[in-house]
Amino acid sequence: MSNPYLDIVADHDKILQSKDAPLFSSLDGLNLPARAPVADDAPVVMIFAPHPDDECIIGALPLRLAREAGYRVVNVAVTQGSNLKRQPERWVELKNACDYLGWDLRETIPGGLMSVGLKTRNDDPTAWAEKVNAVAKLIEEYQPAVCVFPHDNDYHSAHIGTHFLVVDALKQVNHRCTVALSEFWRQMDAPNALIATTVTDTADLIAALACHVGEVERNPYHLRLTGWMADNVRRGAEVCGGQGVAAPEFSFGTIYKVAQFDGRAIADNDRKYTIAEQDDIKAVLA
Repeated sequence: MSNPYLDIVADHDKILQSKDAPLFSSLDGLNLPARAPVADDAPVVMIFAPHPDDECIIGALPLRLAREAGYRVVNVAVTQGSNLKRQPERWVELKNACDYLGWDLRETIPGGLMSVGLKTRNDDPTAWAEKVNAVAKLIEEYQPAVCVFPHDNDYHSAHIGTHFLVVDALKQVNHRCTVALSEFWRQMDAPNALIATTVTDTADLIAALACHVGEVERNPYHLRLTGWMADNVRRGAEVCGGQGVAAPEFSFGTIYKVAQFDGRAIADNDRKYTIAEQDDIKAVLA
């Protein structure tokens, strides 16, 4: 008997090695997902993305809050990358991605912040304070109910820096909200929320990620996103659901640590959440 998994593996390889998957340098001629009008008084979920493209990778929770609970999503481009020549192009790509998903987009400062890392925080308090002030102004403007940003050990210096930047800004304005810490480059030690996405929502996140043409040409994050999300379900089944529990039946998920910011710090939360496709997404905020 030949190996019955050979064809399955070959199909996965074909997807990962695809050279024909479309990229979107503009939204002209592309059918945008249907979206309901956002109420003027809709609660706000703010994404603090270390780089353009991170908003799509960690965007499962904001996307579901928008589509299922009527939240307004505001993506804050903390930086626009370290390559100054690419920044204008990356901004166009980022705007296309946010427009595709129906999200608002804001800069921290024109061109985005630079040197967002612990080195600046530790060694140049004046420069760090200016960055914190820029983020604090946006938090005061939008009064977010939920903030999504990387955890404090997400490997990349800008991801780690973004974590402390947002925490310092929340503390500066004494803002209380739900926080959802995300992971990409390094897994969290103690996440507590596994958020499923439907085939449609997952495909929309991938299509938005495909708007970041220069980045996915360099590294095809968009083609690998389903594999990452499938592994999140494998790991999240027990890490977020509990050891030995039955695995979820959904295919795609994103892992977060959901907690409350009490105006001073992130408060401990010992609850665990597995939110399937048909579950009320607002349950993760309870």
